[in-house]
Amino acid sequence: MIQPPVHAPRPHRLRRRIALLLALAVAPAGGACGGSSGTVHFGMAGPFDEGFGIANQDGAVLAMEEINAAGGIDGDSLVIDFQNDSGDGARAAAIAQRFVDDARVSAVVGHVTSGAMLAAVKVYDGHLAAVATTASSAELTGISRWAFRVISSDSANGVDLARFAKRLGKRRVAVLYENDAYGRGLADNFRRNFDGEILALDPMDADASHAEVYVAWLAQRRPDLVFVAGTERSGIALMREARRQQFAVDFLGGDGWTGVVADPVAAEGAYVGAPFTPLDPRPEAQRFVDAYRTRFHAEPDGNAALAYDAVQLLAAAVRAVGTDRTRIRAWLADRTTERAFPGVTGAIAFLPSGDPIGKSFTMARVTAGRLTLAESAR
Repeated sequence: MIQPPVHAPRPHRLRRRIALLLALAVAPAGGACGGSSGTVHFGMAGPFDEGFGIANQDGAVLAMEEINAAGGIDGDSLVIDFQNDSGDGARAAAIAQRFVDDARVSAVVGHVTSGAMLAAVKVYDGHLAAVATTASSAELTGISRWAFRVISSDSANGVDLARFAKRLGKRRVAVLYENDAYGRGLADNFRRNFDGEILALDPMDADASHAEVYVAWLAQRRPDLVFVAGTERSGIALMREARRQQFAVDFLGGDGWTGVVADPVAAEGAYVGAPFTPLDPRPEAQRFVDAYRTRFHAEPDGNAALAYDAVQLLAAAVRAVGTDRTRIRAWLADRTTERAFPGVTGAIAFLPSGDPIGKSFTMARVTAGRLTLAESAR
């Protein structure tokens, strides 16, 4: 029997609702542009009913609270309008139109998933700058002058993961992927960069509803490694089933797997390509980790850290050029290596395509419910 999907615990959902109520409480009654009535407005969209989406939201909430506690943006309070797109393209496009039509919204944090961002960016193009947090599909590269992201593209991530698999000494690999923009893109880039034998390349549902069948088939093929291009929900379901069938194999996932620590027993020993880990020794990273632990009583992952950085980046843009949408887009595009923004996930600068410069994975391993460092991917 398949295990139930992994969802955030009720306290996370309560925090989300409280954050939304707080945002509404300080929102102005009129439709004035951001800043004119003591507030600056950002939109944010993601699957806030999923664990990785809630982690994104928590990182954004922490950034918003810190900004406001420090006096706001030039004295104006920051308000984030959180909208749940459920990772659905049609819903994401509708939310994007809402943000574009709302004159108060100066910029957008998100979207979180690749499929949602691909749909929404067509609406934002020419109107509103959007900084995606964890949307890593290579299809987003250069898609719009108004679209940016703080996570590296799957074209680079696939190289990192394939090279790491080789360094582990793995020669026979089975690949499973969620059949969406993220899963297909990451799996394809892994396949093209892995110089060993690919035993299988198969799609699966996001909830791994046929995990029992997949695991039984993989056990017959006896791979050295199973690479899964998907999110935590399908990852946990697969690893639970592998343990049930006593199929002992190493698992590897990309950034979508940072939340597999939610089941420390099933995920023990799994390798994860992460854009950020709480063990990053840099002072700015450790300050963020401490603040997140204090606020949410949990370890931050890459989802939280990237969303935190996206909010802080856009706040810096407003401080520099005000709330004019065109000027914010131009300021973001001007974040070259020499003018990089100092984020907790590292310096943030953009290529003309909107992709970040110099971002890469850190290879981590699940140990006793935590992501511990395996090695740097580069």
